[in-house]
Amino acid sequence: MNGTTTEYDGINEHEQEHGSGGARGVVVVGAGPTGLLLAGDLAAAGVPVTLVEKRAHGISNLSRAMVVHARTLEQLDARGLADELEAKGEPLDRLRLFDRLSLDLAHLPSRFRHVLVLPQYEVERSLARRATEAGVRFAYETEVAGLTQDAEGVTLEVRGPGGEPGTLRAAYVVGADGLRSGVREAVGLPFPGRSVIRSLVLADVRLAEKPPGLLTVNAAGDAFAFIAPFADGYYRVIGWNRTRDVPDSDPLALDEVKDIVRQALGRDFGMHDARWMSRFHSDERQVPAYRVGRVFLAGDAAHVHSPAGGQGMNTGLQDAANLSWKLVAAVNGRAPEGLLDTYHAERHPVGKAVLRSSGGLVRLAMAKRPWTRGARAAFAAVVREVPAVRAKAVGQITGIGFAYRAPRGAHRLVGRRVPDLALAEGRLYEVLRAGGFVLVVPRGVRPAAGRAVVAHWSSDRRTTVLVRPDGYVAWAAEEADADEVRATLERSAQL
Repeated sequence: MNGTTTEYDGINEHEQEHGSGGARGVVVVGAGPTGLLLAGDLAAAGVPVTLVEKRAHGISNLSRAMVVHARTLEQLDARGLADELEAKGEPLDRLRLFDRLSLDLAHLPSRFRHVLVLPQYEVERSLARRATEAGVRFAYETEVAGLTQDAEGVTLEVRGPGGEPGTLRAAYVVGADGLRSGVREAVGLPFPGRSVIRSLVLADVRLAEKPPGLLTVNAAGDAFAFIAPFADGYYRVIGWNRTRDVPDSDPLALDEVKDIVRQALGRDFGMHDARWMSRFHSDERQVPAYRVGRVFLAGDAAHVHSPAGGQGMNTGLQDAANLSWKLVAAVNGRAPEGLLDTYHAERHPVGKAVLRSSGGLVRLAMAKRPWTRGARAAFAAVVREVPAVRAKAVGQITGIGFAYRAPRGAHRLVGRRVPDLALAEGRLYEVLRAGGFVLVVPRGVRPAAGRAVVAHWSSDRRTTVLVRPDGYVAWAAEEADADEVRATLERSAQL
């Protein structure tokens, strides 16, 4: 940005091609995992995208997320990224939530029957490379100063690296800019909720002794601790002592981290050489609306919750996968009435459920009074002994179990996640890499393709299924006739 007021060429050039009001581009604010996946999807579909990030260029190794769940891995698989991330991480087929409660993931109905222990920065690095290759334009050291929107687009006011003002004009803006979202503030949305844990400590350290498991977690007395490895020999340690409530700005010494870990885990594993330490607090908050006109919120800008279960980054990435194909349809003028509203309708309940479950896990893990300890023991027993409860818990934490509300009278599959089906053309999630709808039809059926990719069951199954770009069922029918299939293809062609 040069001069006193700058307009960014990447979007404005496209606007000039389509008339002064015909903004086609999208501005995504926030270059974390959520923003990177969303921007990469849009650019891969030919939508002009500028990704605004207030940080300087580079991938930080100080991010907090450490696990990638099965549903997120499926979404990354649909973008050709899962296998490379699997090679960098460590799979864990059992997820321990707290003492006497762990979830067996070995029977997940997914190609990914595990949680992948992998630092967030590795996910960001792969997503950033994809976004760059797809043509996303990055604006680093650039901060949102305000926005206005009208019937044809959004004007985003920004401040560049030297503080100079500028503007960006786009058809839509997505705020994926975290807990302190400037986009959320600019549209005047409240962020109701509260801090549920204060004065958490975080340290990246070396250990003299290797922990007994890939993920080590426990709560004892007033203390809680979590340890996970990086690939470079360091370990991420998160701890909390309920009796020590100090501001996030208070200095943190390694001895305090060691003391918390010893209380929770019995020993501190000889931790030393901390390269980063900080205090932070954990909030439970959610915006009442994920959409305000032409502005959308995703990831931590829309919802934040406790780190229990490792669902934060994963929920944001799944937000992005839900929104991206809908924005592509809208930018290209093919979105039917109400399509963009389905983003809030589908993802807000998921965010609410994650807040509820992660908060419940924290409260159970830190149970202190006899009756709350009894409740924790009872919950653990029910999860262990009742298959339906166990399946629901596994489905919610991994993201596999979430489904979207279907219209009245729709086929029972509509709104449900589609597993990685075996098709005559290969795996479903490989076919989804084209970025559009996939129509799965019985063998021998040869409908005209339209915009959807047509694939065939590898079995004798007769169900016809239209799979959305994010891997959920848009429409399905048993023994569909030619007219139904043709009508379905025409509908998908509009998107």
